[in-house]
Amino acid sequence: ALSEVLAAEAVSCLNRAMAALRDIWEEIGIPEEQRLERTDVVKKHIKSLLDMMVAEEESLKERLLKSIALCRKELDTLCRELQLDPFEAEQESTILQMEKNLRACVEVMLKQKRDRKQELKTLQEQDRDLCDILCTTPFSIDSNAVPSLDDLDRYRRHLASLTAEKEQRRKEFVSSKQQIIFLMEELDHTPDTSFERDVVCEDEEAFCLSTDNIAALQNLLQQLEAQRSLNEAVCSELRSRIVALWERLQVPAEERESFAVH
Repeated sequence: ALSEVLAAEAVSCLNRAMAALRDIWEEIGIPEEQRLERTDVVKKHIKSLLDMMVAEEESLKERLLKSIALCRKELDTLCRELQLDPFEAEQESTILQMEKNLRACVEVMLKQKRDRKQELKTLQEQDRDLCDILCTTPFSIDSNAVPSLDDLDRYRRHLASLTAEKEQRRKEFVSSKQQIIFLMEELDHTPDTSFERDVVCEDEEAFCLSTDNIAALQNLLQQLEAQRSLNEAVCSELRSRIVALWERLQVPAEERESFAVH
């Protein structure tokens, strides 16, 4: 293997260096005792360097194993929060590859968690707006937990239903409001209650579309229609009496026609 070749070259370099040192010491004339001392110093230097390098690589290995353990723990938690099956890592991969894969999986699941929480927040904001308009109870869901995909789907369908209900009530309100304004003008009726003023004068978007308000709206419309029917009946009776009196008094047609415009 290439690593074995490189290791052999390192040993060869060491041997050449030691041989060169011995030649230099012999040429200089350094005594044998001092040569042994210097050789021992070289050995200690080399051993210290190699020990340091081994310790650094051991530290790297420990950091990777610690990271793998932390990632596994975090993945277990994320799988429970996201209601997913337990994560199964590839057993045959190296420590380095496994650590890289696990970190990537943690990032993916953390993004899923953030996305779901953000969607839940958005849906709850829409829900609050609809509840304010319709005076209904907010959708029941745990705000602190990570919602499941089914929870989010149910929530979306619930809000779609509420939105459709709001549009239906809004149409009913606008239609009834137009009729009420027309009847009030016809009856010369000034809005005299806070509800009537809300219906006629307030901004349409600000009107609360609760079931009670819609019912009150229909009740007001029926009252005005009943009042108009009553007024029409009284007018019809008065017209009949006027015609009868004209007949008895033999009022000329010209005079009748001049009065008829009223």
